[in-house]
Amino acid sequence: MTPLAITAYTATTALGHGRQAQAQGLEARRSGLRRNDFGPTPRLDCWIGRVDGVEDVVLPPELAQWDCRNNRLAWLALGQDGVLDAVQAAAGRYGAARVAVVIGTSTSSIGASEEAYTRLEQDAEGERFPDDLARPIVHTPHSLGDFVQHATGLAGPCVTVATACSSSAKVFAQAARLIQAGLVDAALVGGVDTLCGSVLYGFNALQLVSKNPCMPFDAHRDGLSLGEAGGFALIERADQAQAGLQLRGYGESSDAHHMSAPHPEGLGAQLAMADALARAGIEPAQLDYLNLHGTSTPANDTVEAIAVAKLFPDGLHAASTKAWTGHTLGAAGIVESVFALIALDTGYLPGTLNAHTPDPACGPQIRFAPERRPVQYAMNNSFGFGGNNCALVFGRA
Repeated sequence: MTPLAITAYTATTALGHGRQAQAQGLEARRSGLRRNDFGPTPRLDCWIGRVDGVEDVVLPPELAQWDCRNNRLAWLALGQDGVLDAVQAAAGRYGAARVAVVIGTSTSSIGASEEAYTRLEQDAEGERFPDDLARPIVHTPHSLGDFVQHATGLAGPCVTVATACSSSAKVFAQAARLIQAGLVDAALVGGVDTLCGSVLYGFNALQLVSKNPCMPFDAHRDGLSLGEAGGFALIERADQAQAGLQLRGYGESSDAHHMSAPHPEGLGAQLAMADALARAGIEPAQLDYLNLHGTSTPANDTVEAIAVAKLFPDGLHAASTKAWTGHTLGAAGIVESVFALIALDTGYLPGTLNAHTPDPACGPQIRFAPERRPVQYAMNNSFGFGGNNCALVFGRA
């Protein structure tokens, strides 16, 4: 593919607000996980990656109809690292109708729907939502995409991608196709997911939530830690003389092996990674850093380790960052793409926090300790339920 320039990027997670907070947390090996303090008591016994300050966000009056916890986090994340200014500059260069909005989410603003049903009111016609939550847009999967488009004033195509945990990785691929097809010249991509009862108790019902901080790729891991996050990136047509960060390739696959379990040999994961490398025009040995999906669930980590060992040589530095942020579901793709971009910017490659004893499936590619070295190419893996896989390759021009 023709490389695309990444002219702004940001993430807000349990590590803090904005890019610098992410970089500092990774380098200090300071986890953002805390004991679950979300929602009414009694609370699920687990650890979570909660973003501080979301409850204090007040949307501008003109955006009040989109008010909900998920869109507040989106607004908080949009305000970091000059992203809104960069978006406005892009709209000025190309026209607002030539800039797309492609946003990923898993649960969107379902937390508002949960609250609405909890607070149902009775009138002569039966039960109804309370007046403050009788706003249809916040009860749809497109709530987030619609909010971001109105918050930025962009007028190009607006798409919400909801493919479980690969959602905000696949936004890069979809935006690249929109640009390649000539429909737009730039795209604001990203993703936001917030904690809610459906997420916490849904994953717990699947027996995937650990009572301890998650330990990706550790032989003794027993489940994931859930988190919330928001992040964005602006991608544009790249001038051949333009230096800086780029989206170099993407790979997507859907092995459809099982509704919630990955293919035991990681065939879909291998296909997505190989496709991303091919589209980027590089060999596996040229990749410096791989941010693994690495959820800390027994099946996922073993399968991903097998797939990585089959595709990459020993010199690759591959690690999971979910013990810093928790598994942020539909936001994981953008958050961990930001971590890959930080690695390209700084040369700091995080290890895998909380992990001590490698799973027997791990090859030498999977690292627990950090290192610092020049990085030319970095990849991010994001794998969703149903075998929905996406891998992204980023590089520096």
